Amino acid sequence: MKKWIFPFMLLSVLIISACSNSSSTEKENDTKKEEAPKTFTYESETGPVEVPTDPQRVVMLSGFTGNVIELDVNLVGVDVWSKTNPTFEKELKDVAEVSEDNLEKIIELNPDLIIALSTVKNVDKLKEIAPTVTYTWGKLDYLAQHVEIGKLLGKEKEAEDWVDDFQTRAAEAGEEIRAKIGEDATVSVIEAFDKNLYVYGDNWARGTEILYQAMKLKMPDKVKEMTSKDGYYTLSTEVLSEYAGDYVILSKYAAADVSFQETETYKNIPAVKNGHVYEMEGDGASFSDPVTLEKHLAFFKKSFLGE
Repeated sequence: MKKWIFPFMLLSVLIISACSNSSSTEKENDTKKEEAPKTFTYESETGPVEVPTDPQRVVMLSGFTGNVIELDVNLVGVDVWSKTNPTFEKELKDVAEVSEDNLEKIIELNPDLIIALSTVKNVDKLKEIAPTVTYTWGKLDYLAQHVEIGKLLGKEKEAEDWVDDFQTRAAEAGEEIRAKIGEDATVSVIEAFDKNLYVYGDNWARGTEILYQAMKLKMPDKVKEMTSKDGYYTLSTEVLSEYAGDYVILSKYAAADVSFQETETYKNIPAVKNGHVYEMEGDGASFSDPVTLEKHLAFFKKSFLGE
């Protein structure tokens, strides 16, 4: 056999082998795709629910819309509170507004998964339209809720990664803020809604979880006392100064009566006189999903640190 023949034969064997291996791998991948389950059993708080492994058309009847947006899962219908939330305006531009009272509209959207609050009406009829999972608002904390929704949507790892990263960034910002304003400085979160004023505890959205839990900023004792039972407390302008900390986050709804800001009582509050009142957009602030939390974290860093 001539010397050049052997290398040629060896090369041919390698090429054939490579093609064979490639073909085998493709077949194996195709088989895996074919074998991938289309549904799985999700253990919801009301019992097991058979849900799609990779949902493509999700309807939201809850306040968890931002969780689904952050996990990049397609939405086809959301409740009015989500649809009118300015925080989600861009993401929900082409998403329909739906209601638990208008089942025909939901049927038209042909959802493959419905996520709702435990208080939703017509839940049995919703289950006839698509697998329906309900959550009790506040049963899980704001971060655990995101991981739970990640489990439902087959994106638990992505949800955990976001939580870990967010906690780190919020804690770092908290350290910087405490270093700047002082470890003992207090912060109040007050909201003007309609004709009423409210002050909030440490887990009532409006960024309260970030300020008090993640950043470990201090709450005035009076606020802690009066919000310990319900999480919030209704105020009058006359007593507003008793609840104002050294710094005030003032959440203002667009349609709120803010005439209290013209009173001498308000103007003489130390935080007001010192320029330590940071006004936040109230519309949409009552959510505590990742999209809203990122917005609030950026607002606090800009307000306290000028970043």
